[in-house]
Amino acid sequence: MKVACLYLAFNLLILASSFASAYDPSLLQDFCVAVNDTNNGGLNIPKRTSNSVGSVVTPVNIDQIPGLNTLSISLVRIDYAPNGGLNPPHTHPRGTEILVVLEGILYVGFVTSNPDNRLISKTLYPGDVLVFPIGLIHFQQNVGKINAIAFAGLSSQNPGVITIANTVFGSNLPVNLDVLTTAFQL
Repeated sequence: MKVACLYLAFNLLILASSFASAYDPSLLQDFCVAVNDTNNGGLNIPKRTSNSVGSVVTPVNIDQIPGLNTLSISLVRIDYAPNGGLNPPHTHPRGTEILVVLEGILYVGFVTSNPDNRLISKTLYPGDVLVFPIGLIHFQQNVGKINAIAFAGLSSQNPGVITIANTVFGSNLPVNLDVLTTAFQL
């Protein structure tokens, strides 16, 4: 009887394994080369930071280089004005970001998800790197007396960006003031 049960179990295992399938998480194609993939992103050109937040983000994503399609990467250059130039709190819903400082001194941070909402922050100097996990709200601010420059790589050809203040206070149609007053405890 024991041998029969063992034989039955063995046969069921073989039968079940024949239904198993392997999954290859690779992309739909090896690469995509578009006609204008030699687009010069202008990442070597400093941008004017004389705006309300004191920073400018220059993206290189699928919109600028269509050949990034399916490659899960993009890049940005961020220029910061001295003494407080800010890349305001924002999130990338479809990509993790790795930031490297080229020039200047940046105070950077991100906030962990609910219920902890813990601020992880650090002051970065040229050559320093920090990772902002996908979907978490993060920011960078120039705390130095000179212009700052950083580059960031993102794990998506189209990571998206949601700037918190612009989204909440600048929506089209406006969010009801009672909602904002309660949410921000004003």
